[in-house]
Amino acid sequence: MPIIKILPHPEYCPNGAEITAPAGTSICEALLDHQINIEHACDMSCACTTCHVIVREGFGSLNEVDENEEDLLDRAWGLEPNSRLSCQAFLAQKDVVVEIPKYSINHAKEVH
Repeated sequence: MPIIKILPHPEYCPNGAEITAPAGTSICEALLDHQINIEHACDMSCACTTCHVIVREGFGSLNEVDENEEDLLDRAWGLEPNSRLSCQAFLAQKDVVVEIPKYSINHAKEVH
């Protein structure tokens, strides 16, 4: 199973973490399954940008970005060339390193 290394984030993962998830799992699902409660205001339906992550390593191993995700990413805070919506980024067999941006465009957080 591929390893997802999450870089430290003051709110979601203060010490960073390394988790595993089966290939075919979205990064968002994997984080949530391991109690890293990343925002996902649209319940992973690719309708917002709150689950935005920056893939620092392993970007090329993920599935292709589709047009809908690309359009939404344009609205994400801190967009970088290797940004993905974690609900749309599915793991292959390669390990990845992700950074959760400091901010999102979500003005109010809901408890999921």
